[in-house]
Amino acid sequence: MLKRFSVYNFKGFDQELVLDLGNPANYEFNSEIIRDNCITKGIVYGINGSGKSNLALALFDIILHLTDKERALDKYQPYTNLGLTDEIAKFEYSFVFDGISVVYRYGKTGPLSLVYERLIIKDQEMLSYDYIKQEGFSKLLGTENLQLSSSTLNGIGQLSRVKYVKSNALLVDNEENRAFRSFVSFVDNMLMFYSLDQKRYQGFTVGVESYTHGIIEAGKLKEFESFLREQDIDYKLVSLDMNGISELFCKFPRKTVPFVSIASTGTQSLALFYYWYIKMEQASLVFIDEYDAFYHFELSQGIVELIKKLDKTQVIISTHNTDLLSNDLLRPDAYYLLKDNRIRSLDKIAEKELRRAHNIQKMFKAGAFDE
Repeated sequence: MLKRFSVYNFKGFDQELVLDLGNPANYEFNSEIIRDNCITKGIVYGINGSGKSNLALALFDIILHLTDKERALDKYQPYTNLGLTDEIAKFEYSFVFDGISVVYRYGKTGPLSLVYERLIIKDQEMLSYDYIKQEGFSKLLGTENLQLSSSTLNGIGQLSRVKYVKSNALLVDNEENRAFRSFVSFVDNMLMFYSLDQKRYQGFTVGVESYTHGIIEAGKLKEFESFLREQDIDYKLVSLDMNGISELFCKFPRKTVPFVSIASTGTQSLALFYYWYIKMEQASLVFIDEYDAFYHFELSQGIVELIKKLDKTQVIISTHNTDLLSNDLLRPDAYYLLKDNRIRSLDKIAEKELRRAHNIQKMFKAGAFDE
């Protein structure tokens, strides 16, 4: 699980921004969203331009150099904050795996331009590399014969030494190495997607697939039909061959037409969510940017209820919808306000203790969480 994330000098963040998922309050309700003492389901609020999309990009910067998964590199320009003279963006991720702490720190001057890496497991620095000095070390058992500063690696450029160890070392089976494997596996399975753009996502897999085709290939056509019916969208769905590719159609008494030709913007957004939802059980951390831009209140709430059923997956969503601010749905420590380059959960902002009986939406609109 991800416990804490911080970033400095990235895009609009001209000071350190800290997202703390590892300090839950002692609420007795909605306790299913807490695992390993971490928040597993969170909602980020912020006005337009507050940095919600940049937070997602910062959080998923790690996949750019540690994985070979899908990347949206064009969204990372400009990279560092234009108002600062510092050329290095700094990132820190704190995880916990089976009770073992893993901290990963690095600096970059661009999406693929590493300056340094530090990996700390159980409070001990296990791997470190300086890309300017071209020197470093690894204490992970099984990496003794790996030359992190070899001329071959330096010729490749700023290849992540963590990624190099992941791909080339025969690690001894011990507690530190198991934590290392859990860490790289977690990063490999991170997923970020945008609610209305099927071609734009980061992490988890590679390549672009039609979301309608993907639902069919997953054998979920009937389940998807039922899912839509639960949202009062009653389509008879069928799969038809189009130039050798199975595609989704809606069958009517007089005619059968492609799903995308009649589905509203909101319904297509819902279909895209469902396409990713059936994959989320295999994901480690999911970020959905503006997930409910085209949903009505009841549907937005229903989607969060579905997400809550993903027991082993951390999910963060961003929204403007204050109707979701309810202790019936989540809890004050799972609602985060992003404002003025600072993000904190509502329970940490409130001047008084928040209880289950409080109407936090009403308090939010009344300015109780303004600072």
